[in-house]
Amino acid sequence: MGREINVEGLPYRTRVYINNQVLLPSGLIRLLGIEDALYADIIIKHGGKVIEIKGVRLLRNRRAMSRQFTIPREVRDRYGIRPLDEIEIVSVKPVSFVNIYEHGEAPS
Repeated sequence: MGREINVEGLPYRTRVYINNQVLLPSGLIRLLGIEDALYADIIIKHGGKVIEIKGVRLLRNRRAMSRQFTIPREVRDRYGIRPLDEIEIVSVKPVSFVNIYEHGEAPS
């Protein structure tokens, strides 16, 4: 089994994985009470900039409570976030509904 990452709460400093994903350790997931969340609005800091990412999917492993999320390409390109960069997770708020349609337009 993997090792437990001790987390005391937010903000939480971590690194971006090589596949542009970020780990939310199980201790943080339990502390925030978001075990059943599928999507979240996440605020991170990178290079002195505060970045809000809305509606990211929280990926999960079958046997672990930890979650991962992928930083969208548009966000990575706009703010210069690269694999192995250090970021600070400031806020994680679960959302129950994500609008996947641009400008609120539903397909006809």
